[in-house]
Amino acid sequence: MHIDLNCDLGESFGRYTLGDDAAMLRLVTSANVACGFHAGDPAVMARTVALAAERGVAVGAHPGYPDLQGFGRRTLALAPEELRAVLLYQIGALAAFARASGVELAHVKPHGALYNLAARDEVVAATVAESVAAFSRDLVVFTLPGSALARAAVACGLRVAREGFADRAYREDGRLVPRSEPGAVLHDPAQIAARAARLVTRGEVEAITGTVIPLAVETLCVHGDTPGAVQIAAEVRAALEVAGVTLAAIRH
Repeated sequence: MHIDLNCDLGESFGRYTLGDDAAMLRLVTSANVACGFHAGDPAVMARTVALAAERGVAVGAHPGYPDLQGFGRRTLALAPEELRAVLLYQIGALAAFARASGVELAHVKPHGALYNLAARDEVVAATVAESVAAFSRDLVVFTLPGSALARAAVACGLRVAREGFADRAYREDGRLVPRSEPGAVLHDPAQIAARAARLVTRGEVEAITGTVIPLAVETLCVHGDTPGAVQIAAEVRAALEVAGVTLAAIRH
C-alpha cells in the first residue's frame, strides 16, 4: 500500500516567516508551493523549490486567488478568462523555478477558497482544469474525491490524485468543514495520526457528526501553517509507516 504525503509550503513573504519548510521537507513526499498570489514571493519560491529538489520531494504549483491580505481564503468573483490568466501566470512562474532547480513540475493543487469552489462549481472547475491542461497534460491535479474539479480534469485528459486531509474535519458529504466553523481544523497530533492511518488503510474517516464515511485517497495533506505542524507531520508519517504504508510521491 502506498500514499503520497503532501504539504502546502513556501508561504512566507519577505521578512515574514510562516511555517518550517525545511523541517516539513524531511517528512513529506510532495510539496505544494505557493506561487506569490496568496502567499510567497519569488525569493521564497526559489528557496522552497530548490530545497524540495535537493531532498527528492516532488514539486507542485499551489496557485490561489490574488489575495495576499486574505491568504487566498476569500472567494473572488473572477471571470473565467481572468481566472485562467491568474492560474497560468502562477503555474508558469513555479515551473520556471522548478526547471532552474533541475526538476519538472509534477502537479497542481489549487489553494484555499479556489480549491473549495472548484470542488463544487462546474464553471470554476472547468476553468481550472482547462488552464492546467493548456500548460501541460503531464501535470496531476490534486482535488477532493468525486469533486467537480476531478470530473473536469478527467474530461481534459489530466490525471487526478484524490486528496484527503489528515488535519481537517469532514462533513458527511465528503467535503471539508469550512474553517469558519468550530472544529474545522484538528490540532491533536495523536488524533490526527490515527485518523490518517485509518483513512489510508481502511478508506474511511469519521465526519464531524460522528458518522463514518468512505473516502479513498491517493495523496494525504498535512498543513504546514498550523501550530505544531512539524510534530503533526512526523506523527502522521510514523503512524503510516507502522501500518505498513509506503510513502511515495504520486509520480512514483
